[in-house]
Amino acid sequence: MKNKIEAARREYADWCSAIGITSLEKLSEVLNDGAGISLINLCEARQERKYAEIANEIFWHRKKHRIVMMSGPSSSGKTSSSLRIAQQCRVLGLNPKVIELDNYFVDREHTPRDENGEYDFESIGAMNVELLNENLNDLLAGREIIVPKFDFKEGRTYFDESRKMVLEPNDILFMEGIHALNPALTPNVDREKFFNIYISALSALKGGRKVHGSTTDKRLLRRIVRDNRVRGISPEENILRWPSVRRGETRNIFPFEENARVVFNSSTLYDLPLLKYYAEPLLYGITEASPAYAKAQSLLQFLEPVVALKPAEIAAIPPTSIMREFIGGQTL
Repeated sequence: MKNKIEAARREYADWCSAIGITSLEKLSEVLNDGAGISLINLCEARQERKYAEIANEIFWHRKKHRIVMMSGPSSSGKTSSSLRIAQQCRVLGLNPKVIELDNYFVDREHTPRDENGEYDFESIGAMNVELLNENLNDLLAGREIIVPKFDFKEGRTYFDESRKMVLEPNDILFMEGIHALNPALTPNVDREKFFNIYISALSALKGGRKVHGSTTDKRLLRRIVRDNRVRGISPEENILRWPSVRRGETRNIFPFEENARVVFNSSTLYDLPLLKYYAEPLLYGITEASPAYAKAQSLLQFLEPVVALKPAEIAAIPPTSIMREFIGGQTL
């Protein structure tokens, strides 16, 4: 799988080279020359092509693989990517149906606790593996199920007759979550039924003598911008939570990368210029007295050589773009 990730990174680097943007300096020249909108359109066309290629592969293996499983680290754009791939599957005449893995949590009193005595919702032990496996096998056998609904406030699972589901011949089941590629989530389901996709924001541009665009820092910037906008989580709080998020990824996501059939790179050449526009003011708002100050300064330094997009260029980002998941205005 490491080879697949590196292959995806190399393919992206080759594409950047083919269009003449191999470094931050070249990217800055393009943006300073006023070609930002053309670059956005080109990047979006490439993403659409990749979604279509994945959908084509799902289509050709639809008789064998009935369940599409998607996973990836935080803020990789998993939600947008799954919706875009599903849309491309519809173009091919397939009918994607979605089950959210978040509805398969165990009731709160059965949730495992971490070393600090807090509920560990990221542990696979927090998932109702038995019910999930039963439901998937029923669907694969053509039987009807009631998709559970987990009430996060009450910590209980409910069953509503309105949530009945059956897989028809042209249906493809889509599921996305941190444990999606972990075989321990579906130990009783035939592995041949799964089409696994790994999503990450890989980087290729050089800044100075090394590749600029740490996947980790890029994802943190995406998270800061999105959560400040829609989740009421401050940039400071997000930075302080990040080490815990990273530990969860190391434990629950990265060990199962190799189970993916396809790697999708959710990076675009304009993502850092876009994120700079939104994240820089938020980072400058973190004061020296804050425990998040050092990391905020590190992120500002990371963004320093990047030329920010202009408002008119940002307005040209289509409402179906993966980046709209973070800055808003998405219509998927």
